[in-house]
Amino acid sequence: MESNDPSDALFTDAVVAMIRDMSDAELHNIAEVVRQVQIERAIGNGDHDAIIASAFDTGFGRDGLAVLPWIEGNVVVCPGGMVSKSRSSHKCRFVSVDDTWIWDSHLLLREDKRSSPGTNEGFRAVALLPLVDGTGLDVVTGKARSGQHSVDHVVSYEIRGGELVEVSQRTVNARH
Repeated sequence: MESNDPSDALFTDAVVAMIRDMSDAELHNIAEVVRQVQIERAIGNGDHDAIIASAFDTGFGRDGLAVLPWIEGNVVVCPGGMVSKSRSSHKCRFVSVDDTWIWDSHLLLREDKRSSPGTNEGFRAVALLPLVDGTGLDVVTGKARSGQHSVDHVVSYEIRGGELVEVSQRTVNARH
């Protein structure tokens, strides 16, 4: 939310001037401090139990696959999961964070996993990430057939100014 208070503009100008005068090492340190504060706020604010419970109710489509991530408070809610048709055939959608699967990401705050209801085997998961500017997310949709896994579609996002901004979409064609 922008302020029309002139003292806010003066403060911002003073902070920008101070940052411009910093050495490269000081800039890296400040960036890390800002990142750490964003993580602390994500951990301290919001009811993660309630967010995850709600996401299990709303974060999956009729096909059983996860919907795209969204922001709630200071966290990014990232549903993911797999729907199996047989032992060697499934569809899946998961999130990758800065080129690392979400379950391996150092930013992962929490992930809850449940078996999928219904006739198809599989599971659903809901992961929470802190809202940290500059973080890149890829929502990867794929499938496995006869033991061979392939990627069908990728939607890429970046967190900018506290918002989840779509930066690209690409359909991956199987090589013949």
